[in-house]
Amino acid sequence: MVWTFPNILSLARILVIPVLVYLLTFPDRRSSLLAAGLFLLASVTDYFDGYLARRNKSISDIGKILDPLADKLMVGSVLIMLAAIDRPNEPNVPAWLVVVILARETAVTVLRGIALTEGIVMHAETLGKYKFILQVFAIVGLLIHYRHWGLDFFAAGMYFLVLSAVIAIWSGANYHMQFFRLRSSA
Repeated sequence: MVWTFPNILSLARILVIPVLVYLLTFPDRRSSLLAAGLFLLASVTDYFDGYLARRNKSISDIGKILDPLADKLMVGSVLIMLAAIDRPNEPNVPAWLVVVILARETAVTVLRGIALTEGIVMHAETLGKYKFILQVFAIVGLLIHYRHWGLDFFAAGMYFLVLSAVIAIWSGANYHMQFFRLRSSA
């Protein structure tokens, strides 16, 4: 069944992307906080769609595709906007870092697709889950951007983004090594 509640949650994450992009066209504090709250709420649904699918035994092939696709589209579109946003007298997210993160996501997605065509199933790694959690922390901080309650949210967001990029590269290398190991043993 395609229209399971977990699949609807994944689809909702995709549908929230235009709203996030719209909010990021306004570089003011209010829009930044709204975008951060919306992104955080959408990110939390990632946990629930997987949990509910496993609990209700409603895991579907479309859900296996839709869930990671929703995550990648949401994270990628927001990171691109954060690199492009113009906040006067404020730092931006470095575009090169966004390119590194998006290149890893693309490489792993393509690799998993190739593996699937060869009958090799490559499941999500624990490192990939940690990467996503760190990306959520990073993006929420970067979306909030400004100082609030004495905290520099931009600096905290950059810290988590760099850490997530390191883990992304590490897990991407693991996926490639796993693929070649599985391919040579098949």
